[in-house]
Amino acid sequence: MNIEEIRAYCLAKKGTAEDMPFGDDTLAFKVIGKMFALVNLEGALQLNLKCDPEEALRLREEFDAIIPGYHMNKRLWNTIIVDGRITKNQLKRWIDDSYRLVVEKLPKKEQEFILNND
Repeated sequence: MNIEEIRAYCLAKKGTAEDMPFGDDTLAFKVIGKMFALVNLEGALQLNLKCDPEEALRLREEFDAIIPGYHMNKRLWNTIIVDGRITKNQLKRWIDDSYRLVVEKLPKKEQEFILNND
């Protein structure tokens, strides 16, 4: 995936908006104000995604292109180096997982809004 594909995929998710809270070189995707993905806009393409702690460790062991989340809680976030070693389907699945983990932590009313507005 390239930056445009990642951006389109993230923005297609319900309740998602983009923001640049860390400056002009980092794009954040938030669901109802809570971040689920970060992507750099300069240098080699990297994507930070929230992850279940046990899954995060497993993925880091399995894939050289996955490292502890850069400038994030290393237990809950992974940085994925998007250089062709990871497939589009894998990236989409991990974006979906990150989004789901964030939605599950939202207040019930906001969760219902996301889940019931198909």
